[in-house]
Amino acid sequence: MFDPEALPLIFAALMGVSILLYVVLDGFDLGVGLLFPFAEEAERDRMIASIGPFWDANETWLVLAIGILLVAFPVAHGDILTALYLPVAVMLIGLILRGVAFEFRAKAPLGHKRPWDVAFWAGSLMTALAQGFMLGMYVMGLEWTWAKVAFAALTAGSLAVAYSFIGAGWVILKTDGVLQKKAVDWAKGGIWGMVLGMGAVSVATPLVSARIFDKWFRFPEIVALAPLPLMSGLLVALLWLALRRLPTANDSFAWFPFVGAVVLMVLGFFGMAYSFYPYIVPEQLTIWDAAASTESLTIILVGTLIVLPMILGYTVLAYVIFRGKATKLSYD
Repeated sequence: MFDPEALPLIFAALMGVSILLYVVLDGFDLGVGLLFPFAEEAERDRMIASIGPFWDANETWLVLAIGILLVAFPVAHGDILTALYLPVAVMLIGLILRGVAFEFRAKAPLGHKRPWDVAFWAGSLMTALAQGFMLGMYVMGLEWTWAKVAFAALTAGSLAVAYSFIGAGWVILKTDGVLQKKAVDWAKGGIWGMVLGMGAVSVATPLVSARIFDKWFRFPEIVALAPLPLMSGLLVALLWLALRRLPTANDSFAWFPFVGAVVLMVLGFFGMAYSFYPYIVPEQLTIWDAAASTESLTIILVGTLIVLPMILGYTVLAYVIFRGKATKLSYD
């Protein structure tokens, strides 16, 4: 029914898209949580209102990505999660803390919101740092040495700041007034974290593998791939110019920082996907080596084709229904 050679590629693509959607969608609400210490209590209420309809659904994409890794690439699932057991545990604790804090904050008396605000920020920080650390360790080949852990620590901090940038972009898009002005200032600082993180990964990736170095720097690939870094550099410049002019009187271009951050993440994702293809465990297991049997993949694909449109449908519906500026927070 399905080409045995194509099935692993299909699932790798589905997993990659799920990871990308998670990083973009949950990235902005993690970023909003990271910005909590810089906002007043009334502003934090409005920031919560801006992500309230979306944040838990955004995490669906993480569940889907890990589920695909488990059922479609079980060998890779074991290798990757074994190597990253500690940061995965930290991430899960952070996600649980965020969820509990989000719900309890809504029910806490006015004078008791502060501890849950701190918990929401701490959970967001733990999650962002853990994900950045996992990214760095993956780029370094999942090997625990002092030098590679130091690089992973750099990417951890950079991803957290990058999340704060896309979170600030979301606040710029969804709010107005004083809070929007604050978000512009937050974004001016956060953009450099995104640049540092993308630059560090871009430089390190070809250096850890001669194969990846050849894929990027041999001719004619170096010419064909030149638009990726050039587009990224141009977009960073445009974002900086836009932030210097925001907010505008008629709220024009309030969408640009968020959309620009999304495009930067998409460009970075495609660069990484190109670098590591066809490996799912860097330099150890290819997509086909790690794939489950053809029969298993066929059954799983049928189920995925039923479930995935539903997830996409309610995600799109939520963003359409709750479009526009965030209003005053209400739990009624």
